[in-house]
Amino acid sequence: MEISHAEGSYIYDKQGKAYLDFVAGVSANSVGHRHPEVVKAVKDQLDTYMHVMVYGEYIQEKAVALSKRLSEILPDPIETTYLTNSGTEAMEGAIKMARRFTGRSEIIAANKAYHGNTMGALSIMGYEERKRPFRPLIPDVRFVEFNALDDLQHISNNTAAVVLETIQGGAGFILPDPGYLETVSKACKANGALLILDEIQPGIGRTGTMFGFEHFNCKPDIVVMGKGLGGGMPIGAFSASRAIMQTLSENPKLGHITTFGGHPVIASAALATLDVIEKYNLMDEIASKEILLRTTLKHNLIKEIRGKGLMLAAIFPTPDLVNKLILRCQDRGLILFWLLFEPCAVRITPPLTITNQELIDGCQIIIEVLDELQN
Repeated sequence: MEISHAEGSYIYDKQGKAYLDFVAGVSANSVGHRHPEVVKAVKDQLDTYMHVMVYGEYIQEKAVALSKRLSEILPDPIETTYLTNSGTEAMEGAIKMARRFTGRSEIIAANKAYHGNTMGALSIMGYEERKRPFRPLIPDVRFVEFNALDDLQHISNNTAAVVLETIQGGAGFILPDPGYLETVSKACKANGALLILDEIQPGIGRTGTMFGFEHFNCKPDIVVMGKGLGGGMPIGAFSASRAIMQTLSENPKLGHITTFGGHPVIASAALATLDVIEKYNLMDEIASKEILLRTTLKHNLIKEIRGKGLMLAAIFPTPDLVNKLILRCQDRGLILFWLLFEPCAVRITPPLTITNQELIDGCQIIIEVLDELQN
């Protein structure tokens, strides 16, 4: 599909065909395509300056304002943010910071976890098939099963950090069991380890709260962000207390360096995205939109719908059915997508701005295609 343009909940190809977007650039276009307030913020910043210097050398208004805004919406004592180019770079910075702060090297991560594709993030990916061609990776990484309380015994005074997705994405949109993340946090504190939560996908309003961990009575030490924060522009960020973040400033100085992190145009887009989410109370609508999806999308071929808010995955009996459904729906003008590690899942992560009628229209296309595939 060759793209002509995109707007709101739709992408248009070069032949003029409209496609209702149930994927949002893999959860990245949180306020839809080309939201006018995000576009205006980008254009306004373009009229003043773009890149001027390596991040941190000069005070740049939009980067400072974005970091301040994040400090206001994150729980205390998480008050300091380092802006990066992507979620995977933010994860790299978080791992480095955890090792530097604790003086330890062991990282504990979850099987079937996905945190990005750079070497550090790849090292804590719990999926050997994707890692094997690139070994050797960084050492001292141990894997546990997500939601397995017995595995928490592996957290020790050798552990620098436990890294988890608040909701496992590539594994099939797996929610943490009640009390799981809270128990992980307590185990980390008991052993002097840090808890890093990957909010790259569930964060920025997608589950109905600004951050996914707000549903689970858990407060991390380091929060990693990306995707939806940029409103369609490339961004990443990791946030922590001042005490933790300051360990990157000495021994060595400039413990993490990025040329384009905090880019003024990107920071402007992110600020506008947060403004839109709050100004139009988009998070207040997420729970009802989830209910609408779950009640409308009923078919005997759908085994279950996993996830929370507008981070949902429909589970089917076979990968072949998934492949046919996604491709036929695209032919009908509906964009769906796969998940990385769960071949029986279909991603449903539309923009937070999608209307109820658009949700109903998309579900009807899915049901029509499933009826055809069943007959």
